[in-house]
Amino acid sequence: MGEGDARGSREGREMAERKEWRPEAVVFCGVQAAGKSTFYRERFFETHVRINMDMLKTRRRETLLLEACLLGRQPFVADNTNVLAADRARYIGPARAAGFRVSGYFFRATPREAIARNKARSDKPSIPIPGLLGTYKRLEEPRWSEGFDALYTVTLTAAGIYLVEPAPPDPPPI
Repeated sequence: MGEGDARGSREGREMAERKEWRPEAVVFCGVQAAGKSTFYRERFFETHVRINMDMLKTRRRETLLLEACLLGRQPFVADNTNVLAADRARYIGPARAAGFRVSGYFFRATPREAIARNKARSDKPSIPIPGLLGTYKRLEEPRWSEGFDALYTVTLTAAGIYLVEPAPPDPPPI
């Protein structure tokens, strides 16, 4: 590349990088006590706004914060159970329309693991077991076809380490 080529100059490269940068919308999915909020604090606290119904209490407040993130091109994490594809769509569609890169994180936890973690919680009240099991029964694993640019499965090991792996492709339609 010649000196006069804009892509070869420092200014040209910086401009291209800014142009290619897209804010990230992260959508968590998993039952209560699967480790979502702790994962947020460990991985995204410094870079992404947390959108969470436990804090915001109403859909109206959640919508206002989501709209502010989209308008301001502020990376965010939707830290809710989001167990249904329809729940995740409330973030994925608007984020994609606003030019965000959308990443999904599916937190795998057996009912037994979630109940044990739920009982051990000290930072917030425990979820009643029937409520946790009801959420587990409704759980729809996220699929690439929902509109994710990246999709991961997250497993919290017995040692308390998060194992993050790329999600497999969607199964073929039947």
